[in-house]
Amino acid sequence: SLLLFSNQLKMVNPNLRTDPSTIYNLIKSYALSPSTILKAHNLFQQIHRPTLPFWNIMIRGWSVSDQPNEAIRMYNLMYRQGLLGNNLTYLFLFKACARVPDVSCGSTIHARVLKLGFESHLYVSNALINMYGSCGHLGLAQKVFDEMPERDLVSWNSLVCGYGQCKRFREVLGVFEAMRVAGVKGDAVTMVKVVLACTSLGEWGVADAMVDYIEENNVEIDVYLGNTLIDMYGRRGLVHLARGVFDQMQWRNLVSWNAMIMGYGKAGNLVAARELFDAMSQRDVISWTNMITSYSQAGQFTEALRLFKEMMESKVKPDEITVASVLSACAHTGSLDVGEAAHDYIQKYDVKADIYVGNALIDMYCKCGVVEKALEVFKEMRKKDSVSWTSIISGLAVNGFADSALDYFSRMLREVVQPSHGAFVGILLACAHAGLVDKGLEYFESMEKVYGLKPEMKHYGCVVDLLSRSGNLQRAFEFIKEMPVTPDVVIWRILLSASQVHGNIPLAEIATKKLLELDPSNSGNYVLSSNTYAGSNRWEDAVKMRELMEKSNVQKPSGSSCIEVNCSNSSQDSCFIEHEEKSELNLSRRFIYYS
Repeated sequence: SLLLFSNQLKMVNPNLRTDPSTIYNLIKSYALSPSTILKAHNLFQQIHRPTLPFWNIMIRGWSVSDQPNEAIRMYNLMYRQGLLGNNLTYLFLFKACARVPDVSCGSTIHARVLKLGFESHLYVSNALINMYGSCGHLGLAQKVFDEMPERDLVSWNSLVCGYGQCKRFREVLGVFEAMRVAGVKGDAVTMVKVVLACTSLGEWGVADAMVDYIEENNVEIDVYLGNTLIDMYGRRGLVHLARGVFDQMQWRNLVSWNAMIMGYGKAGNLVAARELFDAMSQRDVISWTNMITSYSQAGQFTEALRLFKEMMESKVKPDEITVASVLSACAHTGSLDVGEAAHDYIQKYDVKADIYVGNALIDMYCKCGVVEKALEVFKEMRKKDSVSWTSIISGLAVNGFADSALDYFSRMLREVVQPSHGAFVGILLACAHAGLVDKGLEYFESMEKVYGLKPEMKHYGCVVDLLSRSGNLQRAFEFIKEMPVTPDVVIWRILLSASQVHGNIPLAEIATKKLLELDPSNSGNYVLSSNTYAGSNRWEDAVKMRELMEKSNVQKPSGSSCIEVNCSNSSQDSCFIEHEEKSELNLSRRFIYYS
């Protein structure tokens, strides 16, 4: 192509100074394609005195290129040479200012347009609205709109798009309503912004009315409007309606497929999501991430990890969302090898390690019992939020590092980070493990009094555990009776378990009675109560509890154990591929259950 261009240049060069019009069409063909704009620029520079059409075509070309600021530079050069431009000049120029974005330059040019009288041209005013809207100056965009003597659909859409771009969704709906009152029929561009506004505001009744409007006014559902409707229905769990839109679309792109898969995943229909995923002719990182996240959120963590392995084999680079979902799956399955390999991949291949990935790493390492690595990740994080602090405090507490958990809680307060409900669960667990009853109660009291956090059931359970572990069973029972909420089965089970340990039969019987009322089909309640009697040599009562369990037809589930071993490559294995030099290292495991 360079050789062809050189030949074309030689052919036209002799005429450049005498008849510039002979190359106008050639410059135009180059200027309107971003990939050849520099060729147009080189030709333009050889013209001795370019006329306004040449300047306009170059300003137009640069305005749609990846260097829109060059359009402004060319205009300034033209202006200094005494050419004021015409209405087309300013149309292209405002588009360039919108894309940079440069409201200061746009305002200066607006003043010139007013002096030259070009604002009366409808498409110039429309470009002005778009420019001010794109730069976030919606008051000026609205002012231009209000002062227009006539408006067309593009005028309305420019204002709607401006408000939508600045996330002023109420105003989007307001402008659309004014548009309807004015008798202007919206098109696909209008409806994309209006439906997006409804989705962002959760105005589902209005969204349904907009669907009716689309049908009644025969608005063509192009790929962008179709994708917007699929997303809207998917967020509401109305996947049958989303699928209806998907199936009726004449043309779909990757976004269409991804939105539909995400909708199925959100609704928990993983079979349909996987069918669509498998039917895709091509997939991007969003496709893989949607499917992996859907499995992870549905608790199918092994499937999530298996699919991640396939993703790595397909040479698709995961992003931070993919990695966070995979680490969550590792945390739930205890797959430390996979989690470590994912961590290595993040570091080796420069995956964006944002705060969510950092938090996921902390959670994964803590749940896998590798607290020292969790601390390393925490210390290396440049930014931390309340989740980061909560994860490390809870992880330390659960793994028995009570003193460290207390220390990090104090550090968090010194950093002026508002403790969350989860942080208080962690610190109460730490106090329970360390036997710090008074300290734990002090923290519990401070929740509402100091930090304005209303205790939840899990916090009450932590206090009951705190008191029960230390042998203060009567005090724990009094605390339960004074709770402002009705105790759940977990709290009574904590008391029953502690009563067994300390041989307190009266409290064990009270707890058992409550448990049989609240959860009569749970075999663990009967077994725990029976064992409590047996521990105090009350064998007849122990037998009666077992008989009551049989009489109530409560089934005791079979016990199960699992171990993690290296596995060969087979369809039943759940494997992870860690990219080394050529992405070939297998880290895999199989879970074997015994009943």
